[in-house]
Amino acid sequence: MKFYGYNKCGTCRKAKSDLDGKKIAYEEFDITETPPSKAVLKQAMKAKGMRKLFNTSGVQYKELKMKDKIASMTEAEAVDLLASNGRLLKRPIAVDKDRITVGFDAEEYAAVWGKGK
Repeated sequence: MKFYGYNKCGTCRKAKSDLDGKKIAYEEFDITETPPSKAVLKQAMKAKGMRKLFNTSGVQYKELKMKDKIASMTEAEAVDLLASNGRLLKRPIAVDKDRITVGFDAEEYAAVWGKGK
């Protein structure tokens, strides 16, 4: 599993704790330095929709006035932008083959990644 998160993010820490509790091994990436690949972003977009991938409470989102721009963006433009700026991404993103989660919700983690041991 690949886990794209940010160490200063409380939601990311909760997600990692959940995965650790389930004894699920993951390779961790700093989403701000190493955003997910375009292929992963396309997979996430297919699963969650374009808007759900944006960190709407983030500083960059507000500074770039993304709220006004998203409606007119194509999926390809969104993928290009998100792949080049991890600070715009909702985090964490956990991906393993055909399974993916964006953000952290304990019930979704249990459904997608299992209940643990």
